[in-house]
Amino acid sequence: MPDTKAKTTDDKVIKSEEQWRRELSPMQYAVLREKATERPFTGEYEHDHRAGTYVCAGCGNVLFESDAKFDSGCGWPSFTQPAVESHIDEERDASHGMIRTEVLCSKCSGHLGHVFPDGPGPTGLRYCINSAALKLEPK
Repeated sequence: MPDTKAKTTDDKVIKSEEQWRRELSPMQYAVLREKATERPFTGEYEHDHRAGTYVCAGCGNVLFESDAKFDSGCGWPSFTQPAVESHIDEERDASHGMIRTEVLCSKCSGHLGHVFPDGPGPTGLRYCINSAALKLEPK
């Protein structure tokens, strides 16, 4: 019988592609594992204003708090800052003829979205995140 448990190395979640496909919805898999993007204004959390904590849909890592969420008008949930800086990794993304900063979950390396320097205070950042990469844990 195949090993269905996730392995962790230095707090990293490591799963086979088969495990990820089994555990995630098709949209979650496409976003988190294949770096896809939801169509704008279609995500579950785009207009959700409930208080709570947003965690990674792939591994449960705490990513954003609802009090950092704002309506940027871009079509995806937007946040001014991560809940815990070390829970987010950033990488240069030169795909699609643009240079952007990709945002990844530091625990499972799942693609979350991108961060842009055009957000409101206090950080001036806009973390533009796919709803499919998140799960809201209401307060």
